[in-house]
Amino acid sequence: MYTDDLSTGEYANPRSISVTQLNDFIKRLIDMRPELTDLYVQGEISNFKNHYSTGHCYFTLKDENSAVRVVMFKSNAARMKFVPENGMKVTVHGRVSVYARDGQYQIYCDTIEPLGIGALYAAFEQLKKKLYAEGLFDPAHKKSIPKYPVRIGVVTSATGAAVRDIINVTKRRWPIAELIVYPALVQGDGAEQSLIDGLDHFNSTSGADVIIIGRGGGSIEDLWAFNGERLARAIYSSGIPVISAVGHETDFTIADFVSDVRAPTPSAAAEIAVPDAAEMKQSIAALSSRSRASLGAMIKSYESSLKRYSSSRVLTDPMAFFEDRILQLGSLSDRLKNSASAVIENRKNSLSSLGGILNSLSPLSVLSRGYGAVTDKDGKVVKSVVKLKAGDLIRVKLSDGVAGAEVRTVDGGGTNG
Repeated sequence: MYTDDLSTGEYANPRSISVTQLNDFIKRLIDMRPELTDLYVQGEISNFKNHYSTGHCYFTLKDENSAVRVVMFKSNAARMKFVPENGMKVTVHGRVSVYARDGQYQIYCDTIEPLGIGALYAAFEQLKKKLYAEGLFDPAHKKSIPKYPVRIGVVTSATGAAVRDIINVTKRRWPIAELIVYPALVQGDGAEQSLIDGLDHFNSTSGADVIIIGRGGGSIEDLWAFNGERLARAIYSSGIPVISAVGHETDFTIADFVSDVRAPTPSAAAEIAVPDAAEMKQSIAALSSRSRASLGAMIKSYESSLKRYSSSRVLTDPMAFFEDRILQLGSLSDRLKNSASAVIENRKNSLSSLGGILNSLSPLSVLSRGYGAVTDKDGKVVKSVVKLKAGDLIRVKLSDGVAGAEVRTVDGGGTNG
């Protein structure tokens, strides 16, 4: 047998021990060092793995010359506000111990803090980048704020300064609007879900024309509920336009980027949500004054036109209108007659010319020059002597009549007796 303390050198067989014994001994040596139980180590993350089935995180922390393995168990990983990424420079806090099975020493960390920025800011930037890539910040998706809202939904703390500012500004600017306040948690556990419930309430009941969601200023921790991914998606999915009013003018949250309009303060949100009744009265008064002036000028113009028309000849001497038309009608009648005569004369000349041409082509014209047309006994025109023989009876048409004849001889084209 041997003792657990290898430093005593008391073994049954001092020349050998098991691997497990060696690793256990080294583990106890490291675990007993107080400076290794509360340690901060800086380095760059590589080979990051998130075992989603167990929730544990494993990665390597390295610098220019060395590397060490790091493990973060589920209970600690669940509290992280951001997701570690390869290449990210961080400070890890935890203890150093040995995983006896592998003989591997590693850091068992309970927190990870990005170098140069806080964990919350890192988480903010990561979510902002993710939602931007998905198009949740796209201006094309932004809805217009109604010009004259009747009901305004407000999702905020019922006791904070923000709701008082919104009420005061709204009543001063647009007193006819109905303000409906949904009392919500604005920080701490359950705040994000409470804000989401407020949005769902107004969307499910159609109880508002526009929604203001927000709170007064505070630290990034105080405003963190407005950086939640679920709230961002709820704002994006809202069928009612949403105005975000979180913190002071210099404060920006994810809710600001995804909402339809971002107001720098709750008071400014109320000013964006409603018009100014006093300004509207002034505008209406100015429009009324311009309308009266314009109407007066129009009436004067019509009066002037009426005077001009009433003094015109057609109204002072109605018969002048008919006299002018009678003269015009007579002129048109003369022009019509002249045009008709010219057309008739042109047609007569054309007809005479065509008659002469037709007459020159008429067989009767040929007959008048001493020629005759010969037909056989059946009345068919004889065009050639070949068709005739001696003894045939023929008819000869002359210009002034028809003569019957008998063929005695036939010359040309052959002789038939």
